[in-house]
Amino acid sequence: MTTGPQRATQGGGVQSVERTFELLELMADAGGEVALSELAEKSGLPLPTIHRIIRTLVSNGYARQQPSRRYALGPRLIRLGETASRALGSWARPYLAELTEATGETSNMAVLDGEQVVYVAQVPSQHSMRMFTEVGRRVDAHATAVGKAVMATMPPETVTQLLSRTTMQPQTERTITTVEAMQEELGRIRQQGYALDDGEQEVGVRCYAVAVPGAPAGAAISISGPEGRMTRISTDEVIPLMKRLANDLSAELSVSNTA
Repeated sequence: MTTGPQRATQGGGVQSVERTFELLELMADAGGEVALSELAEKSGLPLPTIHRIIRTLVSNGYARQQPSRRYALGPRLIRLGETASRALGSWARPYLAELTEATGETSNMAVLDGEQVVYVAQVPSQHSMRMFTEVGRRVDAHATAVGKAVMATMPPETVTQLLSRTTMQPQTERTITTVEAMQEELGRIRQQGYALDDGEQEVGVRCYAVAVPGAPAGAAISISGPEGRMTRISTDEVIPLMKRLANDLSAELSVSNTA
C-alpha cells in the first residue's frame, strides 16, 4: 500500500480529489459539523491545505461556514446523496425480490446516515397484513435491526461516538436506550451473524437484518413482518440466504465501483 508521503509525490490532481472526499467523510463522521483544527488532527493534513480545500467546497455549495466559524456539510450534497440512494436501491431490488419470494415477507435495504438509517429500497410482501416502510424514510439506528446490523460492523469506539450524538429515545418499551446495553447487543450480533428488532421500533413487528459487506455507506438488508408470522420463520434457513444475497449484492457494488 502506498504511504501518505509517497502519495504526496505521486498523486497530483487525483490526490487532491482523495483529500477532498476524506475531509467530507470526516465531517460526516463528526455529525456534519467540525472545526478546521479537528480536521487537521484527524486527517494529518496541514491546515493551509485543509483551508484551501474547504474554501473551494464552500464556494461551490458543498460545505458552509457557520457563525461559530465551524464548517458544516453543504446543501448541494443532498442532491448527490438522493441520486446515489436511488441508484443503490435499483441495484438492490432484484436481491430483495428473491428474499421476499423465499420468505413471503417484506424485504428492505437501508443505509446508515449519521445516527439514522435511510431506507433506499423495498419489495413488499403479498400478504394482506404486511409491513410498509416508505423508501426515503429515516429512523433512529438504535431502534432498528438494519441499524444494529451496520453498527455491529463498526469499532466499539465509533459506535459510542455515534450514539453519543443522539438521546436514544425509546420507540417502544423494548427499545435499547443506553450505550452500554447497545454494545452488549452488538457483541451478540457479531457472534450470531444477524441483527434482530423484536418490537423495538414498532410494537408487534419483528425484523431480521444482515449487513452488506464492504458497502461504502454502511448498508444492511432485512425482512420484516408481524411478530406472529416472523416467529415461524427458521433463522437457520433464512439467515444463510440473507447472507448470500448480501454478499452477492456487495460483489455487484464492488464491480460497479471499479468499472
